[in-house]
Amino acid sequence: MAEGILKDLAGDRFEVFSAGTHPTRVHPAGIKVMAEWGIDISHHTSDLVDDYLDAGMDIVITVCDDANQLCPTFPGGIEHIHWSVDDPFVDWSDEKYQLEPYRQVRDTLRIRIEELLSKRD
Repeated sequence: MAEGILKDLAGDRFEVFSAGTHPTRVHPAGIKVMAEWGIDISHHTSDLVDDYLDAGMDIVITVCDDANQLCPTFPGGIEHIHWSVDDPFVDWSDEKYQLEPYRQVRDTLRIRIEELLSKRD
């Protein structure tokens, strides 16, 4: 969701990737709540973070405490930003009861990303 929001708000100001320490598919509830804002993340992937260690990143943002602890150290002077956001995952359902926790995460991420972008204008 963070990738979709950042791409939507920042346009082409940044090249954005999504990776994880234990990557998996994009959650269908996340896809649904992002679609409520007109952002299509159905084609997004979450790659293994190790794939980006030598990719010349400038900024790495972790959005959950587990990722922050398990994220490898990137070489060079990379800025590491951590946002402690609750993981909404319960199961792989996208039933109505699943959507509200994903909306809360989406809304939190948007606020954090807007703050980040406002500091970089």
